[in-house]
This record gives sequence, C-alpha cells and structure tokens, in this order.
Amino acid sequence: MEIILNNQKYDIIKDYKDAFNKEEIESKITDYYENFDYILGDYAYGKIRLKGFNEKSNKNFKPINDYQKIDEYLEKYCAYGCKYFILKKLK
Repeated sequence: MEIILNNQKYDIIKDYKDAFNKEEIESKITDYYENFDYILGDYAYGKIRLKGFNEKSNKNFKPINDYQKIDEYLEKYCAYGCKYFILKKLK
C-alpha cells in the first residue's frame, strides 16, 4: 500500500500487528529521514520510535543502518513481540 509522508511516497512493506498509524507517524517524521531507503517504526511503552535504514547502494550507507540487519535490530533493540511497521521509500 502506498502512502505519502512529507511529500515523499512510501510503500508499507510490513505492518506487524497493525502498527501503522499515518497521523501518528506524520507528527514524528522529519527531514532527517529523507536520506533513508527504509523507515522502521516500533512501539515501546505505548510510544512510537523511528529508525532509518539504507541499502548498500545508497551513498549515505553506514553499517549501523544496513537494511540487511533490520531483523537483528528488531531482536536486539525492540521489545519482544512489539508491533512495528517498515516503510520503503519509492523513487
């Protein structure tokens, strides 16, 4: 499903436990996320947290934000079984 946030199109590629809420994300997303290929949103203590990830082909790629490690990030830094979503930037 395609959505628009900050004049940028995204595809919702994962919406685990119906985590995606456009109004809530719009209040959190800033220009900071423009350089990321993916945005992960997870909920901790009832509040949304956002984290950007990139593919290796992105000029802004850093190993800490490697999209291939998103499952590892969910396992290590997110609450077990938390609801989350992943957005992919459309070019």
